[in-house]
Amino acid sequence: MRVGIVAGEVSGDMLGAGLMKAMKAVTPCTFEGICGPAMTAEGGLSQFPMEALSVMGISEVAGRLRDLLRIRRDLIAYFRRTRPDVVIGIDAPDFTLALERALRRDGIRTVHYVSPTVWAWRRYRVRTVAASTDRLLTLFPFEPEYYAGRADAVFVGHPLADAIEAQPSPDKARDELRLDGRGPVIALLPGSRVTELRAHARLFVKTAQRLALRYPDSRFVAPFVNRETLALFDKTLTELQAFDLPITRLHGHARQAMAAADVVLLASGTAALEAALVGRPMVVVHRLSPITYGLARLLLQVPYVSLPNLLLGRGVVPELLQHAATADGLVRAAEGLLENPGRRAEMTAAFVELRAHLGCGASERAAAAVLELVGAHSTPSGVMSCAS
Repeated sequence: MRVGIVAGEVSGDMLGAGLMKAMKAVTPCTFEGICGPAMTAEGGLSQFPMEALSVMGISEVAGRLRDLLRIRRDLIAYFRRTRPDVVIGIDAPDFTLALERALRRDGIRTVHYVSPTVWAWRRYRVRTVAASTDRLLTLFPFEPEYYAGRADAVFVGHPLADAIEAQPSPDKARDELRLDGRGPVIALLPGSRVTELRAHARLFVKTAQRLALRYPDSRFVAPFVNRETLALFDKTLTELQAFDLPITRLHGHARQAMAAADVVLLASGTAALEAALVGRPMVVVHRLSPITYGLARLLLQVPYVSLPNLLLGRGVVPELLQHAATADGLVRAAEGLLENPGRRAEMTAAFVELRAHLGCGASERAAAAVLELVGAHSTPSGVMSCAS
């Protein structure tokens, strides 16, 4: 089977790699399109670098619009020539849905993996999804109901719940990362995109400086997805004269960093779900450009931005948004967790509840749903229902 596959960022790369591995376990497959490192390791061939799609926010996308449109146009032309059995777009809906729609009109079957956040804002995208894809694979159990009668939406679960060990040993993780000392360990995750680093790096470094004064024995660990984001963080350390901070900077190893931490400070996104599945208390920050933030305030239809709070339906995790995302605010929130073992225990107990909603062999279910669509596999009864 020949599969076109497109991922736009690190979380999509992880989902794609799991899906590819599960599909290959059932039937021989080849994959090409836009792949990140994990998908490439599973044999994916990339026509364009995934980093070219890794932008966030309305004004940020506008600055790269010409390049994004060119890549999408060239990719559509490529798939029209090569005619894969199915094309799978992973998340990145503003890029992938238009790609899928164009190919579907040409008779190529399409799958979209990860529902757009229609439950949060821009609900009209339900119609866009319905016009673009033959099957939608959702990560969360409440999502298919938004597409009832409009699109073939299948809940498959979230692969992170299968991949991440529950409550891993912090001591083991600290030994593996060579984090010595007895003071608190604080993980810093300012984001996986360059745009996020530009928005958050100074905030996180200033916060670390103040926490280091408050807790002289503290240690910090900061994982980065690539050299470019690490270089931006290092540049910020230099600008703020902060290279004397006890920060272990890592290329990758985000889950180890979370597991080693007493508290995780992170930018909103998939990392928040990872930290919850690892079972570590956290504080979430979220900064956007003024234009993007202004529009989001007008259109947002949910009370939270972090995935743990959205999935639990209550404000378990502190969220510091836009103007509230200051070093003083982040320090106070971190102190509120470091100084309050009961608060940390409440948060980790809620994360056990969250895990129960998501863990169900997600990659295998996603693979079965794709293969059943193209007629390469007969899906066993019940394989698409794992909410119970």
